[in-house]
Amino acid sequence: MKIPLSWLKDFIDLNGLTPEDIARKLTLAGLEVDEILYVGLPMPVYKEGEKHEFKTNGIAWDKEKIVVAEIREVKAHPNADKLTLLDLFDGQQEQVVLTGAPNIFHLKGAGKLEKPIKVAYAKEGSTLYDGHADEQVLMTLKRAKIRGVDSYSMVCSEKELGITDESDGIIILDDDAPVGMPLADYIGDAVLDISILPNMARNANVIGIARELAALTGRQVRKQVDTYTGKQAGNGTRNTQHTTPNLQPVTDLVEIEITNPELNPRFVAGLIRNVEIKPSPYQIQRRLKLAGIRAINNIVDATNYAMLELGEPLHAFDYDVLAGRVGQVGNLPHKKIKISTRAAKDGEKLTTLDGVERKLTSTNVLVCDEKGSLSLAGVMGGSESEVSDSTKNILLEGAAWNFINIRRTAKQHNLPSEASFRFSRGVHPSLAELGVKRGLQYMAEWAGGTIAPDLVDAYPLKPKDSVVDVTSQDVKRLLGIDLTLEQIAELLTRLEFKCQITNNQLQVTAPPHRMDIAEGVIGLADVLEEVARSYGYDNIPTTTMADALPPQVGNPVHEWEEHLRDLLVAVGLQEIVTYRMTSPEREARLRASESYVRIANPIAPERSVLRRSLLTSVLEIAEKNARAESIALFEVGSVFEPNGSDLPFEPRKLAIVMTGSRTASAWDTHSAKDSPHFDFFDMKGRLELLLSGLRLPDISYTAAGASTALTSSRSSFGSANHLHPGKSAEVKVSGQAVGVFGELHPLAKEKFEFGDSPVIIAEFDLDLMRKLNPTYGIKAVPETPPIYEDIAIIVDDSVEANTVEALIRQTGGKTVTDVRLFDVYRGDQIGAGKKSLAYSLTYQSDKTMTDADAAAIRNKIVKRLEQTIGAKLRS
Repeated sequence: MKIPLSWLKDFIDLNGLTPEDIARKLTLAGLEVDEILYVGLPMPVYKEGEKHEFKTNGIAWDKEKIVVAEIREVKAHPNADKLTLLDLFDGQQEQVVLTGAPNIFHLKGAGKLEKPIKVAYAKEGSTLYDGHADEQVLMTLKRAKIRGVDSYSMVCSEKELGITDESDGIIILDDDAPVGMPLADYIGDAVLDISILPNMARNANVIGIARELAALTGRQVRKQVDTYTGKQAGNGTRNTQHTTPNLQPVTDLVEIEITNPELNPRFVAGLIRNVEIKPSPYQIQRRLKLAGIRAINNIVDATNYAMLELGEPLHAFDYDVLAGRVGQVGNLPHKKIKISTRAAKDGEKLTTLDGVERKLTSTNVLVCDEKGSLSLAGVMGGSESEVSDSTKNILLEGAAWNFINIRRTAKQHNLPSEASFRFSRGVHPSLAELGVKRGLQYMAEWAGGTIAPDLVDAYPLKPKDSVVDVTSQDVKRLLGIDLTLEQIAELLTRLEFKCQITNNQLQVTAPPHRMDIAEGVIGLADVLEEVARSYGYDNIPTTTMADALPPQVGNPVHEWEEHLRDLLVAVGLQEIVTYRMTSPEREARLRASESYVRIANPIAPERSVLRRSLLTSVLEIAEKNARAESIALFEVGSVFEPNGSDLPFEPRKLAIVMTGSRTASAWDTHSAKDSPHFDFFDMKGRLELLLSGLRLPDISYTAAGASTALTSSRSSFGSANHLHPGKSAEVKVSGQAVGVFGELHPLAKEKFEFGDSPVIIAEFDLDLMRKLNPTYGIKAVPETPPIYEDIAIIVDDSVEANTVEALIRQTGGKTVTDVRLFDVYRGDQIGAGKKSLAYSLTYQSDKTMTDADAAAIRNKIVKRLEQTIGAKLRS
């Protein structure tokens, strides 16, 4: 939210505080200032090496050269039809100024103006922004001849002064602008761009920021005079009486019906008659523009101005349009206008102020009369009853709405607005009455109308103000500072909490504008947060925690998964975290599931269910990054399996995807195409390292077929028909299948946008793996040396290598401590349908072995292989 400091000064004395001081105090209190925009005021000057605390931008106006002036006559340019010459007085002398401003062109040749026009005037040598440049480009005014006329100064637009980007016409100041005054003294300003977090939504208004700043500085917020009663009732200084007692009260003309108080706790309406639609005073327009709101006319500007000031969004209806819909004539209605709030009907339509016809659902709330809908509650008004240039009478609405409903409605219709921003974060119902009164007051001041007596106020659901008990010990224990109950009360009173000391404790009642203060333990934390903010976070000393540390309890599941992640990263994989929400159509690209856990209120159609496949999520990320030279990704996460009406099962899974080049491009490779791509064995090697690091026992690999499935409880991967036949395997631990891996089947790959490289995938059941993970001890270092020997045997091509390895281990017994396949050969030398498998064997025993011992074991192994699988020792 953008707050001009000139506006803030209406409610709090800022003498002695620079914009940087204010920004620093607000930021330390939780209202982070993102940027300070200087509009005419001097920019801060930093010494070399001095730290810039805040991002700053803007322009300073030279007080000697940029002043308030008045145009006394608009004359024709002798040599240009689209230019005019202005007779201008700058407070010291008469000037002739050349301009092409379109908003005073109609006065050309009209003679001396009956009422001079007040403008912003820049003398020769002034530094301004170039009004014709696309960006903010500084320029210096220099003397020149334009179409034969000497030009050395100018009247300024808002863009040239850095107020807005508008450059179509010059600024026309209010009639009371003092001629000759430096413009910086008259409208110079600084704007704080404050990040309003959800827990600070109450401060999305000028008075909220003033209230916070008053608490932080010990100053007072200025009080206002209620224009209805003449009593102090708010903030600001207003004392003009605009109500006319002899007018017919609005309660005789309008009634309100609220069908669901949970959705609409309060609705207030007021009436003002005989307004004149025209532009707002320039000071008001300038403040609105600096706050990021477009100035439209005095009525709409009054609703926006009151909203930014108080935090209560308002909506103005053309009263005569409403009256015409029910047959009212003047002040003698056939019947009252009945305003109601209700849920929309599915399929009901409403054309909003932006001209879009919107199809509504039963979750939307409408403001209606007896003829139909008038506005989308809390979000945007309808076009039929909007204020126009011919509007004379205004019915002003101020209400409170259910913040969750407004948030959903604004998101559903993609209608972010200033009103929905505030209502979706919570606006206290007590502000509705204040907002309507303030809005009517501004309309009367700027549009010359008269306010009808009374307000129509339907308030069926009044919120309860939270009450919290606080002790000095609470403050000491949770904040680490020693404060008496009187000191705590003084800090909270600054923020308008009501405090009463009873029985060595402080009873704290939340102010009516606060919806974020709970009760009980949570309420205590809320109140102590306010104590800390008012005391100053930077004033709280660093202390050692007094409470005893809780017992340190390990989390074996988390620790095991963290170890798993470390191992995966160590073998060159990168971890990702994907959305748990997906859609059945997206998962069907890999494999379809019959049932899903559906989300009641999805953020988007493509996030309507909880995922059943972790692998699909990782494949989607790999697909989006398919142009990368090499991709090696993994994710550890849950999938969600329906469990009837109960909460879903959430088995833990591991998914791995690899594709692209095995090695990165380097000086000795011209492109990634020169490097071999990831294949089945790249994945197998990494999995072997992973399983070894997890100390899993009895690991085996078998070919995966179309019927392969993991059968552990609630952890089935389904059939492996998305894997390439002959290029995939099942991983078993102690005889139980824990995962599958291999190349993605070409038909499955076609459903994704991958390149030519094979896509290698793996998926594991982590719950089962963790159960099979045994405790392990320490093995003693062998005292005797090992014997290493290589053998190569010729077997039929159909014989699997793991079968050969199992026979070698079984035959050699404990003496064969390691078996490693290091070569596979096929060729004419060994015959068709044959292959040669070369193994590296390690022999080791309790005693030192001789060559004869090794030969005896080798011969025994070879003989067993010959008898069992028909193997022959290769010479």
